[in-house]
Amino acid sequence: MKKLLLLVVFSTALLPSFGQQKVLTLEDIYHPDKRLSVEGSTLIGFQWLRDAEHYVERGDQRAPLVKVNALSGQKSPLFQVEEMEAAFRELPGITPNTARRATQGNFTLSPDESALFLYLDSDLYYYNFARREARRLTNTSGLEKEAEFSPDGKKIAFVRENDLYVADLETGRERRLTRDGSDRLLNGILDWVYQEELYGRGNYKAFWWSPDSTRLAFLQLDESDVPTFPVVGLTEVDPILEEDFYPQAGDPNPKVRLGVVNTENARVEWVDQGKYGPEEILIVRVTWTPDGQRVVYQVQNREQTWLDLNSYDPVRKRSQTLLRETSKAWVEVLGVPVWLKDGSFLWQSERSGRNHIYRHGPDGKLISAVTSGSWTVCDLYGIDTANEWVYFAAQRDSVKDEHVYRIRLDGSELARLTKTPGSHSAEFNRTFSLFADTWSDIENPPRAELYRTEDGQLIRALAEKRENPLKDYRLSAVEFVQVKSYDGFPLEASIIKPPDFDPTRRYPVLIYTYGGPQAPVVRNAWQGRTHLWHQFLAQQGYIICEVDPRAASGKAAELAWPIHRRLGELELRDIEASVEWLKQQPYVDGSRIGIWGWSYGGFMAAYALTHSRSFKAGIAGAPVTDWRLYDSIYTERYMGLPTSNRAGYEKSSIVRAARDLHGKLLLVHGLIDDNVHVQNSVMLMYELQQAGKDFEVMFYPNSRHGVSMPSLVYHLRKLMTNFLLENL
Repeated sequence: MKKLLLLVVFSTALLPSFGQQKVLTLEDIYHPDKRLSVEGSTLIGFQWLRDAEHYVERGDQRAPLVKVNALSGQKSPLFQVEEMEAAFRELPGITPNTARRATQGNFTLSPDESALFLYLDSDLYYYNFARREARRLTNTSGLEKEAEFSPDGKKIAFVRENDLYVADLETGRERRLTRDGSDRLLNGILDWVYQEELYGRGNYKAFWWSPDSTRLAFLQLDESDVPTFPVVGLTEVDPILEEDFYPQAGDPNPKVRLGVVNTENARVEWVDQGKYGPEEILIVRVTWTPDGQRVVYQVQNREQTWLDLNSYDPVRKRSQTLLRETSKAWVEVLGVPVWLKDGSFLWQSERSGRNHIYRHGPDGKLISAVTSGSWTVCDLYGIDTANEWVYFAAQRDSVKDEHVYRIRLDGSELARLTKTPGSHSAEFNRTFSLFADTWSDIENPPRAELYRTEDGQLIRALAEKRENPLKDYRLSAVEFVQVKSYDGFPLEASIIKPPDFDPTRRYPVLIYTYGGPQAPVVRNAWQGRTHLWHQFLAQQGYIICEVDPRAASGKAAELAWPIHRRLGELELRDIEASVEWLKQQPYVDGSRIGIWGWSYGGFMAAYALTHSRSFKAGIAGAPVTDWRLYDSIYTERYMGLPTSNRAGYEKSSIVRAARDLHGKLLLVHGLIDDNVHVQNSVMLMYELQQAGKDFEVMFYPNSRHGVSMPSLVYHLRKLMTNFLLENL
C-alpha cells in the first residue's frame, strides 16, 4: 500500500500549473476535512403551502421552519421556538434539554398547516401552533414507523411492530387496527425488496388514507417462505448479525394482499384477488379515487410481463380491471392515475415503445393520447383542471437534457417552460401558477429558482447563490458526442480530454458506464464528485469517455427490450463499438483502454473484462457477478425465472466466465452491502483464484452498497487512482 500512496503524491506534484489556475487534487475532491463544497445552492425541506403564495423551508436553530413569501422572499418563523420549547417542558418526563431538542427535529406539517408531529426519543409527539400545546402521542418501547396525518388532520396513522395503528389527536386515544403482525407478517409496511424495487428506495410505507379520513388501504406482506440473508458487521469484538428477508432470483417472494380497514371499528375487508388464481402477483401501486369511493391498485405477475390497473369498491366488495398493459418484454411501473373532475384519468404508458401520457375514461377505455412523438416523458407533475393544462418533464428537445413542459388536455399547444440547457425538476404550487425549478448542467452544481408558469419568467433565486468553488480551477470542457454502433445506431457519449491536450499525442482512455435498463450516465446534469474525479484523471493524462449502451440511453423503452433475458451481451456490444470508434481517433492509444462502473456498472466492467479482450484494466464496484444472486423482483423483470431461462443466466454470469478474465481487475465491495451482497464478489474471487487469475480486491467494513464514510471514500478514490496509474 505504501507504494500506491507514493504514486498519488508523485503524480500530483508533477501536474502542470496552467498559469495562475489551480489543478484539482484528491484532497480537493474527497479529503474528509479539506474537500471543496460542490453541492450547489438548493433548499432543504422545501414545501409549498396551501395558499399557493408561500412555501416552507428549513431554517436555523432560532427558526427551524421558515415561512417564505414566494414572490418577495420575505421570511417569518412558522412557529416560535421559545413557545414550542415551553410547551414541551410542561410534559411529564421531558427535561429542558429534551424540550430543546424537540424544536430542532424533523417535522411533518398537518394538512391545514396548523400543527406538526415529530419523532423524539423513539416516540411520537404533536404540537399545535395556535394553542401552543404539545402532546405525547405514544409511550411504548416499540418504535413507531412511517407516521402520516389523515387528510383532515385529526388523526395520525403509523406502524408499530408490524401492526397498523391510528392515534386520535383530540382525545389522545390510540387504536390498534391489525393484530396479527409479527416478524414475518407485515401490516402497512414494506419489506426490503418491495421498497427497493417497487415503491422507491427508502419508502417503506404501505398504507394509504381515504380522502374522508375514515379508512386506510394497506398491504399485508407474508414473509413466511422468503429466505433471509445474513449481513455481518465485523468491526466489533462481537460481530453484529443482520438477517434480512431477501428473495434471490427464483426464491419465494412475500405473499401480498390488499386490505381496507375502518379506523373507528378496526374492521378489515380484504380485496378479492381470486381472478389471479394461484399465480404469484405483485401489488405495485395503491391509491384512492378523489371521491373516496374506490381503491385503485396495480397488479403485476411475478415476471412483470403485464400490469393490471384495478378498481375496488369497498361497499360492494367488488373489483374490476380498468386496463392491462403489456409489452414485448417487461412492463415498468410509471406512477398512479391523475384524476379529472369527470372521473377520467391521465395515465403514463410505454405501449408505443416510449413513455407518453394518455387519457382514459372512468371505465378505463382510451379516450386520446395527450402526448406523442419520438421523445420520452420523464415525469407527470399533474393537471391544472381549471385551465386544462397538463404539466410534465420530458427529454424532448435533447436526450441529454430534461425540461419542464405543459400541453393542453387535447394534446395541443405544447410549450417548454424551462429554457436553460441542462436538467430541470419542478415543484408546482397547487394552482400551477408558480414552480420551483431545481436545475443543473454538467458544469454547474444544482441551484433552485422560482418561475412564473404562464410566461416562464424567472422571478428570483430561491437559495443564496454560493461562490463557485471551482472558478479558479482549470477544468476541461465536456464534449457531448454521438458514436455509431456496429449497426449504425447513434450511441450517446461524452469526452473529457486533458487540459493540456495535444492532438499529436496518444492518450489512454478510461470508459465509465452504468449500462442498466433505461439508466443513462451521459446527461447534461451535475454528476458531483465523480465528475471532478474524472477531471482529476484527465489532468493525469487520461481521456475519460462516458458511454451509454442504447438499452441504458433513456431514449425509448423499446431500445431496452432486446436485452430481455440476456443482460450484458448487447450492452457490451455497444460499448465495444465505442471502443472501436475511440481507436480510430489519432489521439487515442488503443492498447490502453480501461473501464469502470458501480453496481450495474460494476457488473458491466467485470462482464467486459471476462467477455472481451478490448480492455487493459477495469474497476468493478459492488458488482452483480451472477444474476441468481440478486433480488427476485429486479432480476426477474429483466431475466425471467432461472428455471425458464437457464441458458440466459449462465451466459450472463461473470462467475462462470472467471477463467476468461483478460486485463487487470480491481474488485471493490462494501462488507455490509445489503443490496448487492458481498457474496457476489466472494464467489467471483473464488473462481478467479481457482483459475489462477491475478486480480486486486478491497473490501470496506461498515459500508453498504455505496461507500459513504468520508475517510473510506478518500481511501477508495486513492486506491482507484493508483490502480489506474499502475495498470492503464
